[in-house]
Amino acid sequence: MSRPARRAPAATPVITPTYRVALVSGANRGLGFEVARQLSEYGMTVLLGARDLDKGLHAARQLAGAPGEVIAVQLDVTQQEQVDTLARWIEITYGRLDVLVNNAGGYYDPDAQASDGDLAPALDAMQTHLFGSWRLCSALLPLMRRHGYGRIVNVSSGCAASASNGSACVAYRTSKSALNAYTRTLAAELEGSGIAVNAVCPGWTATDLGGPGGRPVSIGAAGVVWATSLPTPAPTGRFFRDGEPIAW
Repeated sequence: MSRPARRAPAATPVITPTYRVALVSGANRGLGFEVARQLSEYGMTVLLGARDLDKGLHAARQLAGAPGEVIAVQLDVTQQEQVDTLARWIEITYGRLDVLVNNAGGYYDPDAQASDGDLAPALDAMQTHLFGSWRLCSALLPLMRRHGYGRIVNVSSGCAASASNGSACVAYRTSKSALNAYTRTLAAELEGSGIAVNAVCPGWTATDLGGPGGRPVSIGAAGVVWATSLPTPAPTGRFFRDGEPIAW
């Protein structure tokens, strides 16, 4: 993960007054939990995705009383059946999905090298970061197309930018780079549909994944939330950090 200066997003979110439903994957802790909290503070109905439903329920209880309702949902993005089941449930329950934050992740491997012969960590990282996001987008896009509106935010990293050099974190770096390519490709396909697809680098944040020394998770999450609420017509196929575009 990159380590930018500590600063807040350049602009505050513009939340429209209409009813919005958001899904955040990997949201029972860390960055995802804070994104869910901030979205709920803006009045959105937030579906808090968690592989372990008990942990998701515990996280959702911590957000009880927010302006927007927070509902825990079981979601392992590597399991197609769970993704499909959740998509059907969202359609039946709400008939729409306005915001999708592909946050589920991990596999930050600072000691791994590109010459390592063990591909298991890389396969796991790709299954979550790339294919997990791909599964969710494919399953939930019909609900966005139905209303001609959507904001898809893929949580990426500055270390996945083409200008970023380094020999460490090969599985994390490569899978996030692949996610960036998918972001641009999906954005191009959906151009003019009312559905914006962007990647966001939250910066180096003090979470279980990022470790101590990073900036407050609230700041990293604010950049993600900003991208979920871009006014129409929204920029799409872009890479952002703190509300400002950065190079792919």
